[in-house]
Amino acid sequence: GFAGMTGWLRGNDGVLMTYRCSLMKNLPIEMLRSFVVVHQEGGFTAAAETLGRTQPAISQQLKKLELLLDRTLMDRDSPKLELTPAGESLLNYARQILSLNDQAVGYFSNPPVSGRIRFGIPSEFAITLLPKIVSRFAKAYPDVTLEVTCDLSRNLLSEDQRNEYDLILALHDKVTTAQRRSIKNFIKTDELVWVSSASSRAHTQDTLPLVAAPSGCIYRQRVLRMLGKAKRSCRIVYTIPDLTGIQAAIDEGLGVTALARSTVPDSLTIIESSKHLPELGTVGISLKQMDHSKNSAVQLLADYIKAGLA
Repeated sequence: GFAGMTGWLRGNDGVLMTYRCSLMKNLPIEMLRSFVVVHQEGGFTAAAETLGRTQPAISQQLKKLELLLDRTLMDRDSPKLELTPAGESLLNYARQILSLNDQAVGYFSNPPVSGRIRFGIPSEFAITLLPKIVSRFAKAYPDVTLEVTCDLSRNLLSEDQRNEYDLILALHDKVTTAQRRSIKNFIKTDELVWVSSASSRAHTQDTLPLVAAPSGCIYRQRVLRMLGKAKRSCRIVYTIPDLTGIQAAIDEGLGVTALARSTVPDSLTIIESSKHLPELGTVGISLKQMDHSKNSAVQLLADYIKAGLA
């Protein structure tokens, strides 16, 4: 065997270029998919049912993947098969690799994927993250119609509304390690941060002026709770349900707000550290696929979103 090989290639412009050919490890798609599904379903048996395989076959794939990477990916002694730090890192890569694989397969699929997807999502994610994800999805699956509704997570998940959607991206206030295991289809946590305009000093005022979504918003509840604990005086000066309106109010210097770090628009400034403001902690993000949906396009969009949020 050999570790590598060096040689010369002549480019189109006649320039000689060196190249090195090395033996590289390849991550099999089937192993990565099994790994992701075991994590999503919380066990080997449930994953085997989802993938149409036997439980020993799924277990063997995970063992081979760990041998290939020389890392332990799952804590098999934990009740819910919690990921190790190496497993957490691989999960992000695996989702992106599977998404690209499925995009390529979808592009060349025959017959093409079609149908309608009703998607519920909080407005800040719809405005800042969804466009780039949907753009890629629409190019790969031009025959799929996507209907997006923006609302508070509480409303999207309510018994009155949730059956109106095929897919729901939702925020969760309680995200301790134990509580994460109870949230089905949990994707990740995101840091909640204070936000203002670049020139604003509103956060230094004796009474903190707040721009917030209506009552029921997780961000609003967290902000008021943490300010109360810190005994920090505040008042809500502007209430509006969507990120576009909140952004306009902040741009005008009306006050400060709180957003998930990954959704902060470029025009606004994160207040990284201030003696005037308490830390806000994190929120959880989940992606719920409704049981009544039989459209194969729903799973494809879910994979795109998980990879985009990873």
